[in-house]
Amino acid sequence: MESAKAKINGHQNVIVMRHGDRADKREPLWVVIVTAVRPWDPPLVQDGKVQAFQTGQRIRSQVGFPIHRVIVSPFLRCIQTAAEVVAALSAVDLDHNAVSSKDVPSIENSTLKVAIEFGLCDTGAIKKEVAPKDGKFDFKISDLQAMFPEGTVDINVDMACKELPQWEESVEDFKERYVSTLKVLADKYPSENLLLVTHWTGVGTILCKYFKDATKYLVNYCGSVELRRQVSKSNESEEFEVITSHGVAFKDNKVPIHGPVIT
Repeated sequence: MESAKAKINGHQNVIVMRHGDRADKREPLWVVIVTAVRPWDPPLVQDGKVQAFQTGQRIRSQVGFPIHRVIVSPFLRCIQTAAEVVAALSAVDLDHNAVSSKDVPSIENSTLKVAIEFGLCDTGAIKKEVAPKDGKFDFKISDLQAMFPEGTVDINVDMACKELPQWEESVEDFKERYVSTLKVLADKYPSENLLLVTHWTGVGTILCKYFKDATKYLVNYCGSVELRRQVSKSNESEEFEVITSHGVAFKDNKVPIHGPVIT
């Protein structure tokens, strides 16, 4: 088992994960039914919360390395997904009719920290009819931070992206921003393993960046791509490689996407 920090002279692992099942996709009339105040920021459905918690259990029991830091988009569905994953990683039992976290072999996550990051947003995919009229999303960061277990939020972290991306951001700008955000975060914490909780386009962007054959793909709710790179004592790092994926497949033949296995 690894120590509380990843070895400086070893590998850094980064998992890029999509949020869970969202209310407006499960129920297309969600906006009308609930007269949502924030129609562009739907929550998870209950099944999405269960799925996120179970994903956290899988990460804790199967990936073979501890997660030191969870970094998350401020959209509610991502925050709720991250909160469920953190609960599972921290062995907190929730009433989800899922396998109890105490039944899952534990990886040391006592120093787990959480931070919110504007750079992991996807504002470009929000439809015009539900987008905020003034273009302002008005996230209350302190309220979002309060959704995580006490002591896990790192309030001293500066975001890699200082401002929220503008609505109707182009695909090209999003891809450039997302890849840059990943690099900034990874370089900022080279001795830590990271879990980035984001959107479908975030997982897809990283997949296309580091796995060249993945041109047409499907990313399920809570689907993820696992990356790894070599980090030296001087913090000089190699490029990331895709090690494996979960809930991600080629679109045409539904074959799961896996990267090269690094021993």
